[in-house]
Amino acid sequence: MICARILQRAGELNYVPNAIARGLATSQTFALGFFTRQKADLSAQNDPFYGEIMHGVEQTLAQSDYHLTVGNLTDTILDDPAAFRFVRERRIDGMILAGPDIPPDFILTMLQSRLPIVLVDNVLAFSNAHTVNGDDEGGAYLAARHLLELGHRRIGVIAGPKDWASNRRRVEGYQQALTEAGLPLPIVHVDRTTIESGQAAYQALLIVAPDVTAIGAVNDSMALGALRAAQAAGRHVPADLSIVGFDNIAWASLNHPPLTTLDVPKRQIGIEAAQRLLSLLEAARSDDNGNGQEGDRLPPTNLTIAVQLIVRGSTGLLRQPGTQPVAQLIDQAERG
Repeated sequence: MICARILQRAGELNYVPNAIARGLATSQTFALGFFTRQKADLSAQNDPFYGEIMHGVEQTLAQSDYHLTVGNLTDTILDDPAAFRFVRERRIDGMILAGPDIPPDFILTMLQSRLPIVLVDNVLAFSNAHTVNGDDEGGAYLAARHLLELGHRRIGVIAGPKDWASNRRRVEGYQQALTEAGLPLPIVHVDRTTIESGQAAYQALLIVAPDVTAIGAVNDSMALGALRAAQAAGRHVPADLSIVGFDNIAWASLNHPPLTTLDVPKRQIGIEAAQRLLSLLEAARSDDNGNGQEGDRLPPTNLTIAVQLIVRGSTGLLRQPGTQPVAQLIDQAERG
């Protein structure tokens, strides 16, 4: 009767339970982590791709009792996961690990901590990890088909490390389309996916395939780097060279010419990842309360979200041999 009267009075006062107080009673922090790997250079660290995903996570958590803790994973932490205080001291109830550059060994150690975890822009084979990704392979296939339809037959790809899951899948998408067309696909891998590495990859690609008329990059930063390197060498984009990026970051539309790319619904990925993490937390609570068995925990899911080709000014019809680029014709006309 006393409990009933307390509940009745709480309802009359529109009482809302305090998350901090409830956390003290249940050993929960009501904090969730969003972690990316710390980048060596500032331009890579400020890549807006994961920031937009994080906004989707925040949008979802704003409707829950949880708040978001954001951090970078340093090399020290990645080399010694036991030093990761957020897990060691149980400062979070679950986490989202975002990026293909987070080592598998670290992810496996985090999974052994039994904290609910969702991977974003990554996949870990033969594990019980939950993942949310854009359709990397399908998007790259669309990009390759776009270049083929424009008449290009000498297409190259510039990519980051081979062991990054999203890089690997995007290269596979290009490879599938070019194989279907009976064409070779020269590929250059570099150790990062930044504007600077895109410039270096462009130079390396010209060594192995000097006659390329189109380039597909695994992300927009590399594409912009290649575009700048081509322009610095006197090549006109797209008259002499077509370039496609991937991700549709804000910089892509502001470039000159604007970058053709694959739009990855980044905010939607964040929303889906946060919803999945909340579901995992709910399932874990059910187990802890004795309402289910260990087998009732949600089975691993690999959610793939469709991407869309955005055609802009960096791709164009293959120029036939012996004809001048449109840009040169315009320059000549203006000079009179």
